[in-house]
Order: sequence, then structure tokens, then C-alpha cells
Amino acid sequence: MGAQVATKSGGGRRRGRRSGRSKPMSEINVTPFVDVMLCLLIIFMVAAPLMTVGVPVELPETAAEALPGDEEEPLSITLAADGRVLIQTTEVALADLIPRLQAIAAERDSNQVFLRADGAIPYEQVMQVMGALNAGGFREIGLVTDAGGPALDGSEG
Repeated sequence: MGAQVATKSGGGRRRGRRSGRSKPMSEINVTPFVDVMLCLLIIFMVAAPLMTVGVPVELPETAAEALPGDEEEPLSITLAADGRVLIQTTEVALADLIPRLQAIAAERDSNQVFLRADGAIPYEQVMQVMGALNAGGFREIGLVTDAGGPALDGSEG
């Protein structure tokens, strides 16, 4: 009757761990990417309203729907309250308006133009500029207004 000694099988080797080496991670850490994109989003949200180019004009309010967009940057003619006429942001004398418009129309694919007129401008002056736009080669004239004005049925838009 002798004594027996119990031994572990496997010779004392540990399973499940590597000695000294770690396995390379195959996942991408997207947290810094998301942080940067959120910062850029905030910057663009703050800067977007500042990018609108134009002369301050008190546009009349109507219940009309917005016109569909185009691929080409729209041409904008502005009639300021003090009587100035601007093509985009460049001031133009009324005598030079038709030749300037003809030169612009020759370079553009679209004959669409947006007319922004201050609400205090007399109707006669707006119609004179519209006639100049027609003579300059622009047949599609869109009148720019602010949304939310009264509708003809008496309701507020």
C-alpha cells in the first residue's frame, strides 16, 4: 500500500494567455473622427447664414411657393430702397443696365434672373427694370419675396 502523487496533465502549461505578445487590434477607433465631424458641423451651421451675399432689402411678403433650384448660380438683380440697381453685388447705372445684361446673357446658359426689389420702391421703377431685363435677354424673371405674407383668401401664410 503505497502513496500515490496526483499530478496535473499538460505539464503545468497555462491555456488561454500568450506570454509577452498582444494580438493586434483590427478595429478602427472612430471617436476622434466623430468629434472632428461634429465640430465641423457646428462651424458650418454658424457660418452658413453669414455666407448669404446681398444688399439689405426689405422684401415684401407673399404666400407664393419657392422656385425650384438650378445647376447654374442664379443671377440676382437688386433694387435698393435708395434707388441703386445692383447686379449680384456690383452697382450699375440705369443707363448701363441693358448692355451689361446683354453681355451677361451671352455668357450664361439660363435666361433666368431673380429680381429683389425693396418694398418701398415704386411699382413704375420695378417695371422699368423688368423691361430692361427683358431687353437684356432674360425672359424668365422671378420676383423674390419673403414667405409668410398674407394670402388672397385673407389668411396669414
